[in-house]
Amino acid sequence: MDRSTPSLPTTLDAWLARCERLHAKDIDLSLERVSEVKQRLGLRFNVPVISVAGTNGKGSTCAMLEAIALAAGYRVGAYIKPHLVHFEERCRIGGQSVAANSLLEHFEAVEQARGAWALTSFEFTTLAIMRLLSQAALDLVILEVGLGGRFDAVNSVDADCTIITSIDIDHSEFLGHTREAIGFEKAGVMRPGKPVILSDPVPPASVLEHAAAIGADLRCIGRDFSYSGDAQQWNWVGRIQRFSGLAYPALRGANQLLNAAGALAAFEAMRGVLPVPAQAVRTGLAQVQLAGRFQIVAGRPTLVLDVAHNPHAVAALTHNLERMGFHPRTHAVFGAMRDKDIAGMLQRIAPLVDAWYFTDLATPRAARAVELESVLRQLPSVRPPGAAVPGSCHADPAHALQAALQACDPADRIVVFGSFHTVGGVLKNGLPRLSGTHLA
Repeated sequence: MDRSTPSLPTTLDAWLARCERLHAKDIDLSLERVSEVKQRLGLRFNVPVISVAGTNGKGSTCAMLEAIALAAGYRVGAYIKPHLVHFEERCRIGGQSVAANSLLEHFEAVEQARGAWALTSFEFTTLAIMRLLSQAALDLVILEVGLGGRFDAVNSVDADCTIITSIDIDHSEFLGHTREAIGFEKAGVMRPGKPVILSDPVPPASVLEHAAAIGADLRCIGRDFSYSGDAQQWNWVGRIQRFSGLAYPALRGANQLLNAAGALAAFEAMRGVLPVPAQAVRTGLAQVQLAGRFQIVAGRPTLVLDVAHNPHAVAALTHNLERMGFHPRTHAVFGAMRDKDIAGMLQRIAPLVDAWYFTDLATPRAARAVELESVLRQLPSVRPPGAAVPGSCHADPAHALQAALQACDPADRIVVFGSFHTVGGVLKNGLPRLSGTHLA
């Protein structure tokens, strides 16, 4: 293909801007468009594929799968989303983000193959990334499912193994307002006869029923695999394998053992084509990294970054904050999408927060900072009468963080959460290293 063609973009940013204009909607759930263009592209994978669906824990699970497989010596390609700062973070080969220029020919191929089909931006970019991965010399491909599952663009691929992480209320406008309805959408990623790892301890009946109806090889936590541990180490037991005396994953947070257990169950299910030795499990879990998942940045004050963006995830964040060492005050930088359960998120963490810094985000879907502050003010008070919690509004996450830093004592902590855009907004110029000098 000729990249000099004047009618086509020549940079990744220009392609992304073009993709935003192709379809009237940001989200249009259907597999028809993607499946047709995928067929025209001749896109297929000749190596094992693991797909990861669910409401929370997908990113961490993908990161653990990737780290363990890399430690075992496999060449791994991964599609993870959304990105924090740069789009190319979504496509990783060998543990590293691909170069932006390497994606251009694949965007061009999708453009030529789509014909009259008006793909959404997500569909277009997913096809481009999957095409790159399908043509790379890999041993394993990991695909993170986006919104839902049944009609997600990633579900156009028949995965060899699927993991479904926790299931909770999110994206209700598209997926339904109950766990049963959302579970049915997530269950759409299953395939007859293929292993499905279900790491939700209390799964909706709709997931179990769909697995039985299509004859999937369902492997449930608590029945087909489990984990246990103490303060120093943990153990995992599957159908035929066992790992004992494991160090805790490098990713922080109370739910990471649940995610790790699901990843190990997937490798057990794939052991015939993708054997993983015990040492690779130990090394991979010790070295796994993932920005923005209860990421603690040492400094004065301490900085905590977490992409928790629904009540279930914020409840986990709150639990993790409660387990941290003592900090006199907690300052929260918060920005979120308007279609999220903002009240539900704020209600769960509000008892821990001493000062709020609400932020606008650079996307039309985001709630304005003043809207977020209004929601907080309407919540039942969690403080004694007269003990109002201060709050302020800011144009972007970087300015909100700076305001929090100016109000902090060195022993305090700042928590940045609510959206990938919120965390990405404070990471766009690199990892902040805080050194506040304010004294009350």
